[in-house]
Amino acid sequence: MADPFTGDRIILKDLGFYGYHGVFAEEAKLGQRFFIDLELGADLSAAAESDRLSSGISYADIYDVVKQSFEDRRMKLLEAVANNIIEALFQSFLGINWVILRIRKPEAPIAMVRGEVAIELHRVRK
Repeated sequence: MADPFTGDRIILKDLGFYGYHGVFAEEAKLGQRFFIDLELGADLSAAAESDRLSSGISYADIYDVVKQSFEDRRMKLLEAVANNIIEALFQSFLGINWVILRIRKPEAPIAMVRGEVAIELHRVRK
């Protein structure tokens, strides 16, 4: 079976947001920083050949959808936050065939001196 996560892609990295997602009451009250990395599979040949934004997918529009989805509602699990964002991306951009989304949480409430926790979802348009 061929790997579906191949071909052209749009990459947005280290998108920073402040949010209130998490299981613990302190996370809901105080909030914390989150970072999102995205890879979006789409055929970029029309934009590459035409050099016109109208032939492609606007990075600014992608960011706006991610931001809106991230801030839309508080969730306990990073997996749910990521799934919400992916669903919004598929709904907003018909040209996106697959998404790899990583959410990093550097201040997770666990006893670690250095590092971060993260989840990564890989989804293909149904």
